Amino acid sequence: MTQHLLEVEDLRAYYKTPVGVVKAVDGASVTVEKEEVFGVAGESGCGKSTLAKAVLRLLKPPGYIHSGKILFKGADLLNLGEEDLRKLRWSQISYIPQSSMNALNPAMRIKDQIADAILAHENWPKDKTEERAAQLLKMVGLPERCARMYPHELSGGMKQRSVIDMAIALNPELIIADEPTTALDVVIQRAVLQVIAGIKERLGASIMLITHDMAVHAEITDRMAVMYAGKVVEVGSTHDIFKNPLHPYSDALMSAIPTIEERRELKGLSGRPPSLLNPPPGCRFHPRCPRAMEKCSREDPMLQELSPGRLVACHLYGE
Repeated sequence: MTQHLLEVEDLRAYYKTPVGVVKAVDGASVTVEKEEVFGVAGESGCGKSTLAKAVLRLLKPPGYIHSGKILFKGADLLNLGEEDLRKLRWSQISYIPQSSMNALNPAMRIKDQIADAILAHENWPKDKTEERAAQLLKMVGLPERCARMYPHELSGGMKQRSVIDMAIALNPELIIADEPTTALDVVIQRAVLQVIAGIKERLGASIMLITHDMAVHAEITDRMAVMYAGKVVEVGSTHDIFKNPLHPYSDALMSAIPTIEERRELKGLSGRPPSLLNPPPGCRFHPRCPRAMEKCSREDPMLQELSPGRLVACHLYGE
């Protein structure tokens, strides 16, 4: 069997709060293959960002990983010590956070921040790190003068591309991008997406893209998983999920996307995801599901493979 680059098995990542435990990721399983862009979709509060941080073990208290497996090239990251994790991060798996402004040090020039990411793993001379910084800036479409600038001198899109530079500085095999286009206008958003797509082609890296924006998934992802209330409810190729969504939640997400090809009523989805302090019994989507059955309120459906590569967790596809 071909080994997955990343395999997440039955992952549970929780947050302790004064009023109880929030089960933000509650039994999620996904795989990322070599040289693919894998998307994770769903509304805000469905556990996408927690999943991303858990993979790199970047959850901070009160967050913690309760159980599961995170296999990277066959090795379980949950069994690694802190020093081994430090060596792995950025050199083999890197992370692009949601807010580029918060990710950048306001008191350091961009070239020095890129150098920091490199020098944490490689003992390079100063001239070599500056040469690499210039190469990276060119790769993401930024002029060389940006290397000498501070974050406050850059636009939002330029800051985001600088953060991408830091993430690809050491040619990692897997890049986890957590809402990389949030708060950017559509023109800059497209430029950032082109940069991310170019990384896959130039570096041969795999990308795990977290975003609630379905148009972004349609633009660059090869496969995707749909999450709802901490669980993965559907997995498949992006083309198949957009063309023929199997889960009622996936279908609702698709029906809320406007198109220019045809005029149709945007249905949307009433209500909101449940509180993960006390999620509903059975299928967590059943209170909002237009096709819910009595069984849905009692039994939690398992993620099952209906055809090669198409997985869904829904009682509509039971025996």
